[in-house]
Amino acid sequence: MISPEQEKYLLRKAYVPEHLISLMAGISRGEPFLEDDFVFFAKDDWLIFVGYPLDHDFQAEVFSTALQEKLKKFNPARAWFIAPEIPPSLSPSVHSRETDEYFKLELKTLEIKQDLLRAAGKASSFLRVERSRRLSKEHGLLTDDFLKRENPPPRIKELFWRMPGYVSLSPTALVLSAYDPKDNLSAYYVLELAAEKFSTYVVGCFSREHYVAHASDLLFLEMIQLTKENKKDYIHLGLGVNDGIRRFKRKWGGIPFLKYEFGALAAQRKGPLSWIQAFETKFLPWENKSRG
Repeated sequence: MISPEQEKYLLRKAYVPEHLISLMAGISRGEPFLEDDFVFFAKDDWLIFVGYPLDHDFQAEVFSTALQEKLKKFNPARAWFIAPEIPPSLSPSVHSRETDEYFKLELKTLEIKQDLLRAAGKASSFLRVERSRRLSKEHGLLTDDFLKRENPPPRIKELFWRMPGYVSLSPTALVLSAYDPKDNLSAYYVLELAAEKFSTYVVGCFSREHYVAHASDLLFLEMIQLTKENKKDYIHLGLGVNDGIRRFKRKWGGIPFLKYEFGALAAQRKGPLSWIQAFETKFLPWENKSRG
């Protein structure tokens, strides 16, 4: 377990969303640990290791040694990790791998383009944005429709389905919702505000039935304002994923700032497949693939 003092330290030093206990434990229901300056989560037959050290530069072999020690200690049936790079000594054990980059939006130097302000302003003339601490039945219906339409991988569906529980448990989660004049939900974002230095976009989706152009730009602008109000330095925008999402992030001023490697390790022992395989995911704004 992590002590209150350790959590304060962690929130002060965090620089990736996976450092955040409120987010990761809220979604995975795993028990958080902080050892050797690394955060990891474990429960039942699985372990997730966050290979971004909190207070020192990343060293591949230090990371590899720390991970191997935790595997021996917990002996999980399944294990996953993220890190800036995969050490050669660990590569033979990795059976699934993804490579990407984290993006962020610095607020101190941010100058929002006029065309983005016009787009968000146009949407705001038709939509009102509400901030709340819950996901309603209407959010659930919109989510179900969105997932059926987009049909993302199972791991992404699992992430969306776990949002109501996570939001209800995390005191630092916030929902931004855009409603049309008839109070129909057009789009929503889920954010996490626990980290001292940044806010994090977690998920979001939009309605086809009640679609409004540039709803995502309006919510993005609201996310910027909210982050400023909370005196954060930047917004963590997650991973690049594909060209379309990278373009969306870049048009708002997002820049890549940190390498990302995801690895699934070969089974440590025989055991039933855990739902946590569905957690092999990134925190991605799926709405950025849309027209809005």
